[in-house]
Amino acid sequence: MAQHSAHAPARPAGQVVPLLDLDRMVLRRCVHCGLCLDFCPTYRLLGNELDSPRGRIWQVRALADGRIQPDDPHLRTHIGLCLDCRACETACPSGVQYGQIVEAARAVIPPASWRERLLRRLILGTIFPSPPLLELVGFGLRLYQKSGLQGLLRRSGLLRLLPGRLADLEAMLPPLQGGVFRRPLPPTIPAQGMRRARVALITGCVAAQFFNETNWATARVLARNGCEVVVPAAQRCCGALHLHSGEREVARALARQNIAAFEATGADYYVINAAGCGSTLKEYGHLLAHDPAWAERARAFSQRVRDVTELLAQLPLEPPRAALRCRVTYQDACHLAHGQRIREQPRQLLQAIPGLELVEMRGADECCGSAGIYNVVHYDVAVRLLEQKIAAIAATGAEIVAAANPGCLIQIAYGLRRQGLPLQVAHPVDLLDRAYAQEKASS
Repeated sequence: MAQHSAHAPARPAGQVVPLLDLDRMVLRRCVHCGLCLDFCPTYRLLGNELDSPRGRIWQVRALADGRIQPDDPHLRTHIGLCLDCRACETACPSGVQYGQIVEAARAVIPPASWRERLLRRLILGTIFPSPPLLELVGFGLRLYQKSGLQGLLRRSGLLRLLPGRLADLEAMLPPLQGGVFRRPLPPTIPAQGMRRARVALITGCVAAQFFNETNWATARVLARNGCEVVVPAAQRCCGALHLHSGEREVARALARQNIAAFEATGADYYVINAAGCGSTLKEYGHLLAHDPAWAERARAFSQRVRDVTELLAQLPLEPPRAALRCRVTYQDACHLAHGQRIREQPRQLLQAIPGLELVEMRGADECCGSAGIYNVVHYDVAVRLLEQKIAAIAATGAEIVAAANPGCLIQIAYGLRRQGLPLQVAHPVDLLDRAYAQEKASS
């Protein structure tokens, strides 16, 4: 890494740019060994060293030293093309915390245009922090689908007249669960049998609107396994999308609201069924490390966060007694496998279902291209990664693809529709819930 970019003009040295809340030792831990390269999806796909973890760390070091500026267009391009999948963290023998590095860089890189600034303010700064606005957007999308308007527009071909990538983005919209009016979870769901734990369920923002029935399934499965489930009304979006997009202060504000809301529940664990959200929730301690009023509370909060598959395996799970005869392949969500080091627990839960055959796919822990809003802002790269993933899925002969993250479920379902493959997508708790329902029906 001797130069900034093969096509970048030389830039005069500028004032040192401090990377927000990033210890320089995090940058220095990288020894440039290159073991991460083959694990990086964008490097494998694009073949550019500057689109590898090693190359991006070099650029962030140059940013920290003032050798390049935050508004450098090449820096914005290469940092923006990162999926933040953290596969490099799994591969790294030096323990480089790459996620912290790329998120710190994005926090100081300004929007490329007034349009991007406006969209960030509208979507990330206004809609996602507001439950009423999220509810309104979710209602509108469900009405669009359930009324038949979506089908009519798709059959008419009118969607092809939309500018830019809007038609592709509309095609990405998954079939939304439930009816037009979302069925909210009750404040408390009692444990079945002897209570083993009191848990507070994190319902999410996208998950609550797109995968509401999966949230219900999560609550039922937890209750079936002896958990009293409480659903705090004051919870907000976790801030993961904001953190990955550089909107760190909004993420901090959301973190404080969530910490206060969940502390009040008195729960033993805070449970989430979305891998990307769970990874961020477990890092609230880092996010608020320099806030004297919240640092200790944030660390205590993060210590209680559990992915639902992690907690069920820990309890441990009470296996269903009814069979669910199907062939399933499992996709490792990046922020579950790499961000949280949770790999075996989801597989253990699936294998505990009688009649279910679990078939491993090639590259199960390789990114599908969803990566938060990556498939929206970098559609072409995301689709190339998705095509590789769909080929690996098809080779398994599975009927169902299981994944423990809403973004993965949306992306993979889109890829299956594009290829005309009639596979189902489901969260592992959806499959457990089906097995428990059959058990109840047969008894």
